[in-house]
Amino acid sequence: MVTPPNRRPRHSAKSTSSHLIGWLGNDTQAASVLATAQLHLKIRAAVSAALPAPMQGAFDVVKIENNALTLTVSSAAFAAKFRQLAPRVTAHLNALGWNMTEIKLRVQGGIGLAPVVKPPREARLLDQQDLKAFENLNQQLRPGPLADAVSKLLRHHMPTQTTTHDKDNMVRPVSTRAETPGAPLPEKYK
Repeated sequence: MVTPPNRRPRHSAKSTSSHLIGWLGNDTQAASVLATAQLHLKIRAAVSAALPAPMQGAFDVVKIENNALTLTVSSAAFAAKFRQLAPRVTAHLNALGWNMTEIKLRVQGGIGLAPVVKPPREARLLDQQDLKAFENLNQQLRPGPLADAVSKLLRHHMPTQTTTHDKDNMVRPVSTRAETPGAPLPEKYK
């Protein structure tokens, strides 16, 4: 019986990314690029640690040259805020062993800002006391756009069932379009 020769397994224990990094380390030019990228990632982490949470993802390291750190930032507003924090960031970097004396900024839009999360809308239903207050307001208003808006609000929030007694007390528009020609047109007529 013939036994097959020992073969190396196709899937090694190392992950593909660590294999690529090892491969980059063998070439001198690629090793230089890899070392620079790792240095930039370390500096980026150190700068992020010195910044408030909303600002941490809005910059990238461009270069480190002559004890000066150059960063790209996402907006002019971020650059203005960063300039206020620059002494604190420089002191933090120096405390960590980086000898930085200056931080330069370049504005370049679209750098990793987290999407703004709007807070959920808080609304409550109008109760009978609220509706009564709007009815009193509606009776005191002069004819015009505000009176029309309040009566529309009341019509919208009034119960849909009406009896013969309620028809006499129903909310009606205070004015018509003919009575207030200077009033702005509703959205559907524009």
